[in-house]
Amino acid sequence: MTYLIEIAERAERDLASLYDEIHADDSQAAQRWYAGLKQAVLSLKNLPGRSPWTPENPQLRHLLYGRKPHVYRIIYRVLEEEKRVEVLHIRYGARRAFEASTSGRTSQSPHRISES
Repeated sequence: MTYLIEIAERAERDLASLYDEIHADDSQAAQRWYAGLKQAVLSLKNLPGRSPWTPENPQLRHLLYGRKPHVYRIIYRVLEEEKRVEVLHIRYGARRAFEASTSGRTSQSPHRISES
């Protein structure tokens, strides 16, 4: 079964910031890398439970993308009953642990992400 992918405002800001940081407008290689990151996010529509739980919160999972030392964590929650994946945050893997509430809830409303 395919899950609906929704991306929270925080993760949207993370993506926009990352796009700027890697200068994707100026480099085809950076554009390809960024497109691969988006494809990794979209791949969660199939088998979202394949990734491990985050150490910060056992209700959240994280998918790793990239190669050392440039590994990014796609932090998300699977809502099984709704067949929905909420992408909450995308962060550089070497950063310190993120602050997560015990419920994994955010006050931000998620948005759908398209394959375009």
